[in-house]
Amino acid sequence: MNRRKFCSSLTGLAALAATPSLVQSKTLQTQDTALPQTSAGKKAQTMTCDIPRSWRRAGLIIQRGMGGPGSSVVGDPCIVRDEDIGGWRMFLFFEPPGCGQAICPHGLEPGPGHWKLEGPLVFTNPQQVSGGSTQKPYVVMDAHRPNHPAKIDGQYRLLSVSWQDGHKVVQQSVADKLAGPWTVKPEPLIVNGGPGDFDSKHVDAVTGFHFPERNEILYFYMGYPEKAQSRRISPFGNAQAVAVQRVGESTVRKLGEILPPCQTAGHWASGWVGGLQILPGRNHRWIAIINASPTAPRHGDKEVFSEEPPPSLGGFAYCDEEWPVRGWQWCPQPIEWIENVPAQAQALGEGTNLWRQHILVLPDGRMSLYYNSGYYGKEQLYCKIAEGKNVHLR
Repeated sequence: MNRRKFCSSLTGLAALAATPSLVQSKTLQTQDTALPQTSAGKKAQTMTCDIPRSWRRAGLIIQRGMGGPGSSVVGDPCIVRDEDIGGWRMFLFFEPPGCGQAICPHGLEPGPGHWKLEGPLVFTNPQQVSGGSTQKPYVVMDAHRPNHPAKIDGQYRLLSVSWQDGHKVVQQSVADKLAGPWTVKPEPLIVNGGPGDFDSKHVDAVTGFHFPERNEILYFYMGYPEKAQSRRISPFGNAQAVAVQRVGESTVRKLGEILPPCQTAGHWASGWVGGLQILPGRNHRWIAIINASPTAPRHGDKEVFSEEPPPSLGGFAYCDEEWPVRGWQWCPQPIEWIENVPAQAQALGEGTNLWRQHILVLPDGRMSLYYNSGYYGKEQLYCKIAEGKNVHLR
């Protein structure tokens, strides 16, 4: 069993304002070598991002429900600009049923009290969802423009995680508008690997980024092994991997692991590795926000957290390759250790885990971090704001 099957209930289903509290993160060590910037193939402003060194809490963004839709998990956010509403649209792991959405309409600041929960996603052909349910939706984005959805061949593409023969697989849906409805493609986009592979059990927590200058899409995903991998530390730990697809082709080619559990004992990512979002970097060609854990899974453990033992932490990795399919390195410290979560944040439900991390880059250069926190199956959505100037336009 894992956290995604563990259900419970708490309080009302709504976007909720919360009293902010302040927190300073541990300083993250980065290199300061300036690198050439990657453009999107157009003569336009190039956006690059630094790894923020400190954050302040904004509070609770969306609360779980007392029952019904969204009563177990509200989290794993993916936020994109929706020009049809002149605002922002958030796709959520919204359990039950699995996929939901919220909007921050035109004229409102995307923070506490300004997100309107719209409920589950609508699919035109739900009978094509493998295994009967799908979760953790993620819209394919323009790799060079954070939080901007890629419209490819006139359609948006939505990735989600479904079930097939007891294994998690990735499915794809398409729509003309971000509001949907979404049409599911019945054949899985990415399936689990073969016996002994690092992803033989599940592929999970998928993200997607379109590189228009290459006419290709990179998919990043978690791979769960069924058998021990050849690692000294955490042989059963999940790894972050990448796959590539050329636009117009149906085949997706796996390129292998890019961030397995760190092989430094006690490192915040030495146990297992979760979902990843890439952003164009300034001091590094690419940076990525990612969640991971220092705790290695124990083979045969039957606890609810057997595959992802606590704590889940958020932090960064970086890559200096133009094509970010190799060369990824971990930052030495997470954004925050669980023991440093202040009492005021704990009173609002934070603790045990800081799950899937997602950055929203605003047009004025501010950067916010969205993440779900709480015990397994009791997760709600929270936000931190980066302090200082971390986004640069040229």
